[in-house]
Amino acid sequence: MDMAADIPSDHFISRRIDIGRITLNVREKGNGPSMLFFHGITSNSAVFEPLMARLSDRFTTIAVDQRGHGLSAKPESGYEADDYADDIAGLLRTLDRGRAILVGHSLGARNSVTAAAKYPDLVRSVVAIDFTPYIETEVFDALEARVVAGDQLFDNVAAVEAYLARRYPNIPADAIKIRAQSGYQTVEGGLRPLASAAAMAQTARGLRSDLAAAFREVTKPVLIVRGEASKLVSAAALAKTSRLRPDLPVVVVPGADHYVNEVSPEITLKAITNFIDA
Repeated sequence: MDMAADIPSDHFISRRIDIGRITLNVREKGNGPSMLFFHGITSNSAVFEPLMARLSDRFTTIAVDQRGHGLSAKPESGYEADDYADDIAGLLRTLDRGRAILVGHSLGARNSVTAAAKYPDLVRSVVAIDFTPYIETEVFDALEARVVAGDQLFDNVAAVEAYLARRYPNIPADAIKIRAQSGYQTVEGGLRPLASAAAMAQTARGLRSDLAAAFREVTKPVLIVRGEASKLVSAAALAKTSRLRPDLPVVVVPGADHYVNEVSPEITLKAITNFIDA
């Protein structure tokens, strides 16, 4: 199952897992029922370490570098919702630890809901952070432009941090540092994103696919979390999603933008634990 030796990092274990269809890099901490975390586009598993640290006394917390991202494999194609969902199913079967709680942000939320709808026997529940059906075309246009712009060469980590601070003005400095230190690799002339540019372009296009069917069909409990100031999920998109599935609970986090779990980790933690305990 494991493709490389376990690598401890501040009590997190980092390892690569061959699930048959792809090799995925994960970070793991804790004991108990499985709780898996799935990041947003261009990001990686390290962004969830603060949440994992707080939840690892109750759960085996496992954050995943999704295909094309971080230290996971980066195939030339296969970046639609079903591809990511099939990866989640393959990972859960390989881990063989029973049904899991899935916590996803943005792209990760889309993938988690899709996996829960497609493979209900593998999933206990889903926390979907700031991604819903009915996101407007112009919002996806702006997202795709930002994704393309991020494929740059940087002189050093300080330059990366300065760029990320401008791109994500509401994310705290410690969370920016996590992104800068975990999401880039040394290449000739400086640092480049670990996320594959070709994979990001395909993933950004794939995000435009209709998600309503997955939300309509999912039978597992799903908590929808939206940042009050999110530029990705508008109030109108959230309202339309709630009309589609009025049974799904919703938490709107005051003052948070799209990057809810990094901007407001304490509120995110409370929302997750209240949902699970209910």
